[in-house]
Amino acid sequence: MAQVLVIGDDLTGSNATGARYARRGLRAVTVGDPARAAHYAPLVDVLVVNTASRHWPAARAYAAVRAAVERACAAEEPALVVKRVDTTLRGNPGSELDAVADALATRTPTATLRTLAVPAFPDAGRTTVGGLHLVDGVPLTRTAVARDPFDPVRHSRVTAILGGQSRRTLDELPLDVVERGTDAVAAALRASRAEVVVCDATENAHLGTVARAAASLATADGIRWLALDSGPFGAALADALGIRPAAAPVRVLAVVGSVTDRTRDQLARAEATLDVRWVGLDPEHPDAGRALVGLRAAAAEGATVLGVNVLSTDRSSAKAAPDPESAAGLLRCLAEVARRAVAELRPGGLYASGGDVAAAVTAALGADGFAIDREVLPLAVAGHLVGGAHDGLPFATKGGLIGGPDAARDCLEHLRAAGTRTAPPARPPRKGDR
Repeated sequence: MAQVLVIGDDLTGSNATGARYARRGLRAVTVGDPARAAHYAPLVDVLVVNTASRHWPAARAYAAVRAAVERACAAEEPALVVKRVDTTLRGNPGSELDAVADALATRTPTATLRTLAVPAFPDAGRTTVGGLHLVDGVPLTRTAVARDPFDPVRHSRVTAILGGQSRRTLDELPLDVVERGTDAVAAALRASRAEVVVCDATENAHLGTVARAAASLATADGIRWLALDSGPFGAALADALGIRPAAAPVRVLAVVGSVTDRTRDQLARAEATLDVRWVGLDPEHPDAGRALVGLRAAAAEGATVLGVNVLSTDRSSAKAAPDPESAAGLLRCLAEVARRAVAELRPGGLYASGGDVAAAVTAALGADGFAIDREVLPLAVAGHLVGGAHDGLPFATKGGLIGGPDAARDCLEHLRAAGTRTAPPARPPRKGDR
């Protein structure tokens, strides 16, 4: 049964939001006919229903959204319901929020239902500061959406936009509270009596902070959270609530040879967001057997993203010329770890950071080459091995100096989603299903 229900108001936004969950290994499907929701709900982890209601009159949008929620929840209510809104808050966000909340309240009238409105999408330049929603740092009313021919946005304050359409009480959670961390956010949410709390956020870390705080209150206080967001916050909340694929995600193995500051930042971000278990390799005395022991232990504890990386040396000697013989030995050790780990732990995806590392790993696995599927980000490519005993193994490579803080995470998420063992494909709809 679907663990997450997302109600979107246009197709492109609905699909893009579904992709946020798919990157986490959850099987997501978007349906354009709400009447089909009940058919697909038992077959996926995340059901995205597009009502195509952005440009409709408020009353019509409310009716369509409420009917969509009732159909999707007919058999069982998902663990998380998300109202996806436009990144610039066009359309009927308040009316459609009421529709979702009313449908859920009717279904479970004794539940304590509250809404977290977190429309920020930092990766797309959408942030919320002081309750004002900004596009690349500019308030909404000073951007092109204020002159949108279909749905001009007349306010920059999120509570003003929602309050002009919704019957629910509203409050704001300022950025300085979010910056103080999970406990501060949880305390502020608990103290607020509003049905809807609009949260400031300017970076992805803020989304995670609010999500973790909400998850803690869901456990401690029994609060049922409804998310109103433009895509990334709902996925972060699903992760914080412990929503995982119904089908077990495949194991992904990462082999990283770079020791640059950029790589260290990327590995730390991946560890924080994906719970990667890294096993460090001593560059002075590389030991493949010891690294394998660490990887086995992490796998036995249930970790699905395992990695081996080279430990940093003393920064005072960082500018010293590398010893070619030592570097070659380290490369051989990393390749040997990859060869043995792939054979023993049977990962469903493999990630290599550093051109020399990728070449050494490919050779150690006896592959003829690499079939290219797509570019995850500039100079980071995903595909699969061709030839040899591991033909078809999903593989992603990235240069050690390439990408921002989320680059390794993005590659690993791609591999995890691509290789997730999913349920059999849904059969084509039949006339008798309606």
